[in-house]
Amino acid sequence: MKEQQYFWLERAELWGRWFENILLSLLVIGLISLASIQIIMRNIMSMGFPWTDSIIRLMVLWLALAGGIAASRDKKHIAIDIVTRSLPPNLKWVADVIAHLFTSLVTGVIAWHSFRFVQDSYAFGDTLMVNWPAWVFQLILPFGFAVICYRYFLRALREIVRVGR
Repeated sequence: MKEQQYFWLERAELWGRWFENILLSLLVIGLISLASIQIIMRNIMSMGFPWTDSIIRLMVLWLALAGGIAASRDKKHIAIDIVTRSLPPNLKWVADVIAHLFTSLVTGVIAWHSFRFVQDSYAFGDTLMVNWPAWVFQLILPFGFAVICYRYFLRALREIVRVGR
């Protein structure tokens, strides 16, 4: 019964993983293709699309945050664990919980301030590339950092609950 109760959570996680992987793949393929086409056009035909550089910069931003989300999902983020390697298991657990909570706090603060940045961009009517609203492209900032914050907070809670048993 308990397994059926949480089946929808596993399904949601599977769909989220699938969506993240597809987004990362499309961004990498699009970035490489667009940059290659721009290089070929500039070097062979002495011309290029004026909007390509702006799109490439935005794709790099989206790719970096999508990669950060995927790294936080798979625990493949950069970590300096020189201290935790030498700690006994009960202290390692404490260090892990503190690190997860600190990461959650920092990414939560970044998410909040990037959300305010997007609000300001919307309020001032900022535009990118031929008058597209900039806030649409900037939404990855608060969303990405909020997802990372959420994941690390849940990871800390899981560690606390696991040891409490």
